[in-house]
Amino acid sequence: MYTPEHYKNDNIDEIKAFLKANSFGILVNEVNGKPWATHIPLVLETDGNGNDVLTGHLAKANPQWHSFKQNQEVLCIFNGPHSYISSSWYKDEEVPTWNYIAVHVYGTIEILEEAAVLSSLDRLVNKYEKGKINPISVANLSAKTMRQVKGVVGFKIVITEIQATYKLSQGREHDHPKIIDELNQRDAGAIAIAQEMDKK
Repeated sequence: MYTPEHYKNDNIDEIKAFLKANSFGILVNEVNGKPWATHIPLVLETDGNGNDVLTGHLAKANPQWHSFKQNQEVLCIFNGPHSYISSSWYKDEEVPTWNYIAVHVYGTIEILEEAAVLSSLDRLVNKYEKGKINPISVANLSAKTMRQVKGVVGFKIVITEIQATYKLSQGREHDHPKIIDELNQRDAGAIAIAQEMDKK
């Protein structure tokens, strides 16, 4: 991903927190000579060897997984908040732009055995059921329902590289108060960008 130096975020703790909070990502690899992408939850975890990994699953009917062995390197894309930035909010004339947070994760993919898939699904469901009034658990689902696991392919991706872009009007700090004020009057994405700018 092209990232000018002043938009680059190298704070790994901040990036990991972002990945945990924005875990619905896009898994990209090559299938039959063409780029292929699937939108799925990809959960940041640490494996038994202490490696940072992403775990996930997709339907066996999705042909993407057949290419995992031939093309082991994959790309996972995670999007955070984003918003249009009007140059009318600047003190000086300039073109408008877009502020956003995006993280690209590269890694090598490995298909999991069924027991590991079940464990991964259990952790995924527990993560998102936490705090619900009537939380479900994979452990409490019937054998009939759990047969659906036969229809998925689970995997883990051992992370080899992370690229993080936090484009938050760097270089226009003198305009930040006005930009933040304007963003706070708009939609949820704009408000989230205003909050990120406030942190910096």
